[in-house]
Amino acid sequence: MLPADATSRPLDTSRILDADGQIRPRLLTEALDHSVATFPDRICIDFLGREWTYLEIGHLVDRVASGLQAAGLDKGDRFGLCLPNTPYSVIMYFAVLRAGGVVVNLNPLYSASEVQFLVTDSGAKMVAVPDLELIHGKVAAAWGKGALEKIVLCSMADVLPFWKGVGLRTVKRSSMAKKRAEVSYLNYRSLAAHDASPVAVEQGPDDVAVLQYTGGTTGRPKGAMLTHANLAANSAQMMLHVGETREVQERTLGVLPLFHVFALTCVLNFGIDTAAELVLLPRFEMDEVLKTVRRKPPTQVFGVPTIYNAFGSLPDDKVPDLSAVRTSISGGAPLPLDVRRQYEARTGSLVSEGYGLTEASPIITSNPLLGRQPVKDNSAGPAFPHTIIEIRDPETGDLHEDPSEKGEICARGPQVMKGYWNRPDATETTFVDGALRTGDIGYLDEDGYLFIVDRIKDLILCSGYNVYPRVIEDAAYEHPAVREAVAIGIPDDYRGEAPKLFIALHEGEELDAGQLNEFLKMRLNPIEMPDAYEFRDELPKTLVGKLEKKELVAEERAKAAAEGGDAG
Repeated sequence: MLPADATSRPLDTSRILDADGQIRPRLLTEALDHSVATFPDRICIDFLGREWTYLEIGHLVDRVASGLQAAGLDKGDRFGLCLPNTPYSVIMYFAVLRAGGVVVNLNPLYSASEVQFLVTDSGAKMVAVPDLELIHGKVAAAWGKGALEKIVLCSMADVLPFWKGVGLRTVKRSSMAKKRAEVSYLNYRSLAAHDASPVAVEQGPDDVAVLQYTGGTTGRPKGAMLTHANLAANSAQMMLHVGETREVQERTLGVLPLFHVFALTCVLNFGIDTAAELVLLPRFEMDEVLKTVRRKPPTQVFGVPTIYNAFGSLPDDKVPDLSAVRTSISGGAPLPLDVRRQYEARTGSLVSEGYGLTEASPIITSNPLLGRQPVKDNSAGPAFPHTIIEIRDPETGDLHEDPSEKGEICARGPQVMKGYWNRPDATETTFVDGALRTGDIGYLDEDGYLFIVDRIKDLILCSGYNVYPRVIEDAAYEHPAVREAVAIGIPDDYRGEAPKLFIALHEGEELDAGQLNEFLKMRLNPIEMPDAYEFRDELPKTLVGKLEKKELVAEERAKAAAEGGDAG
């Protein structure tokens, strides 16, 4: 067990701030180099019980970078990572950057067509995949449709503990990747067999390091060009936000997928920057998570609300001991107050809610950590260090003189992206006077804490009035039987749109539409009241555990189209 009260000391900022106190632009590989040189014997990665030290990871990164250069990866070439959380995710990420390439993060659970779009849109020259057909097949289907020249196969059995590796090779042989004759392959093992002496590449902090694709809620996904300086700055801002270091090594529960921008910064970049131990899990499966937490108690937890909800909803005999955790941050989606309070009460671990977006690497605000300042209920916290938050008119873009007046949240800071890949039109419209437009509505209170009302694009327009889904969802969460809630707009002949509320209940709870409607009448105005309710055992979620509103919207549109066809 790591002591939660281990000796702390003030943060040494000389590595991350310049002489003027500004965040120093860095290459991401500088963070790895510093940790390898300073803490070579520390555990860098724990993967299902198998460990690698920082020195071992550093050597593997250099070897693979040499192998990639020998295979033809040049400066600026895009390299796709279509990997679950494994040691390969870390090694390949830094090896591509060391070789001068640009990482393109690909979600392994995307459909084949979605993967194909990202591979072709980015112009990825190579893509790394595990040797599992479920993932490999999606990337192989993109062969011949873009710039793809090589697929790098990474053996899962090679990084598993011995007996698990034997089991995968024997029991699950049918799940292994099936090579296509027309596809050109590289083997990770052959890349890692090269000498640890990659050719030095002339690159600077302003060079693009990662193409991080947005979720595509308004059409095709767009690749946010995040530079070395952007991502290294957000890691440095996280270090400044924590404000201190400890004698003990921090240990991060790495269950959020590293291809997601939240985990990319908080788990991977910040973790390596501070020489933490990354305890990686390939997916969020509660029994495995609980076993891992008992085996390696974390001191840092980064999660989306559904992860905290899952912990807080466990039976009493399964609630884990999280007494060693001193830093927990929730992001990716609004954290319902009821979920936060339940998690904190059940585990004894405090959670600070943060806020950000892909285009800002991603964090721009966060509630204070370590209890030095208050965490405000339902707030995303004050601006991250070296970040400026502005509230602007969503129509005109004009800056509100009074930031307590609701408007579009805009941000400035060293973490803000360079722009969208091959989309100058979208880049232009997402900035106003040089500030990044978030597409979210909110305001700042007298202490500079940000409160988010809703997304501009998620507005429900009822009889000309703006109805914010989050207001409805937060009211629903106040009912003790409600576990999850999502509100969307559905067509309404009279009002144009009307709210529909989807609900999932806590296990063993009973609630019907009439009872919930009476409950909400005391909390919502008549325009905000849902016109329809739908109860489900589970609500759809993204891979990182965010409630998936798009799927519900698509279902309702399909239902409306079918009903219209029947009527015709």
